[in-house]
Amino acid sequence: MNTLSFSSPDLQSIILSKTENFVGRDFIFTAINNFLHRYPKGYFTIVGVPGSGKSAILAQFVRQNPHTIYYNAQIAGKNRVEAFFPEVCTQLNLLLENLSSTPPQPSPQTMTETGFINANEGSWLFSTLLQQVSEKLPDQKIIIVIDGLDGIDINSQAVGTNLFYLPRYLPDQIYFIFARRPYQKSHSGLLIEAPSQILDLADYPVENREDIKAYIQRNLTPLTPLPYQGMGEQEFSNSPLLPGEGLGERFNENEDNFMYVQQILKAIADGFYSANDFEQIPPDLEVYYQQHWQKMQGQGLSDVAMDILRVLTAEETQPMSTVAISQIIKADVFDVAEIMETWLEFLQEIRTSKETQYQLYHHSFRLYLHYYSTLPNG
Repeated sequence: MNTLSFSSPDLQSIILSKTENFVGRDFIFTAINNFLHRYPKGYFTIVGVPGSGKSAILAQFVRQNPHTIYYNAQIAGKNRVEAFFPEVCTQLNLLLENLSSTPPQPSPQTMTETGFINANEGSWLFSTLLQQVSEKLPDQKIIIVIDGLDGIDINSQAVGTNLFYLPRYLPDQIYFIFARRPYQKSHSGLLIEAPSQILDLADYPVENREDIKAYIQRNLTPLTPLPYQGMGEQEFSNSPLLPGEGLGERFNENEDNFMYVQQILKAIADGFYSANDFEQIPPDLEVYYQQHWQKMQGQGLSDVAMDILRVLTAEETQPMSTVAISQIIKADVFDVAEIMETWLEFLQEIRTSKETQYQLYHHSFRLYLHYYSTLPNG
């Protein structure tokens, strides 16, 4: 399968890495393709908690659609508009140069190096290029994929502007596909006047779990010395990867986090676990959780925030509303709600007919905060 036509070798390497052993997610690709065929332009957003497979989904889509323009705001130094405009505009220029007879605009990278381009000029050039592409390639859908929208540094932009100064209005045949963690819809960072759709992975628990199961089955081969069944896959429930423990016990039927499963399978294959210690968090997963923890702390945690964390990380904690948490820690419910809002990307929201309840997005992250962070016990 071809990789991205107009990307650097580094980006192609990232795409290949993120799609290694990719399985399933057909329901997402069907939703994206339906959107692309239903609307003449628009914004499509995939929302999911950390580790739910968003980056891999976007990378796989790019591999399936080699003329897609790809940008990853999670790469170091790529979360500011000064990096976004030159890279994406360069890809748009290359697309125009390769797919039409239109002479390209001056290189955005050159303008950056000479100090000519700024946010306003970059925004103008970006919109101009989008319009040119729309006019010169009327039969070609132009898709710009941006991974890690939640990682964009909004402090590098003027107050009230769209993330990366993305256009409020789109020319025909121009589409953006995003991935981002859960967020308050009133704080999306985007004001747009174009068709849009949000696909929240939390709304598809059955499909997510089936894809997790397929991923585990595909990746059993290098992990077990027993004779393999079929094409190298084994049954999910009885594969004895750990002494006295099958995958069906290690990953219960509710498991839906790809990052966790991937890292646990890798740790088992590497011999990380001993027969008597299955609770230890693999190093790469611990680093991932440490990044979450640093972001949750921000400039420091208040006493109320620390009390909320003690509730959220308590053993066998059930989903709770902000009211219930405020009653337990004897704090103002509005203070609790404000803190929970800042942590929303690391929480699961469970909506009932009466209230919205919250819990940490994954049981392994709860264990990390409880045992491995600097959070005092008590």
